Amino acid sequence: MCRNIKPLFNFDPPATDEEIQAAALQFVRKISGFTKPSKANEEAFDAAVLEVSAAAHKLLDAMVTPAAPRDREIEAQRARERSQKRFGDSRQ
Repeated sequence: MCRNIKPLFNFDPPATDEEIQAAALQFVRKISGFTKPSKANEEAFDAAVLEVSAAAHKLLDAMVTPAAPRDREIEAQRARERSQKRFGDSRQ
């Protein structure tokens, strides 16, 4: 799976339309092998992004969990700490 696609379920505040659209775009880029499609494939590429985005919205709206929503800032801080531990200080 593409490393740039982040989990979007069970966050407070919930995932935005832009985040879902970005994840859909990354997914379609990954499976198509194109960052930007040719003019001949642009319509199919854009349609796929819209369909994947709609499916993701439907999935996120339908899912339930008893777990409390995760805080975005806390999760972002944890990700930064994991990165720091894995890669070290890149500000040198």
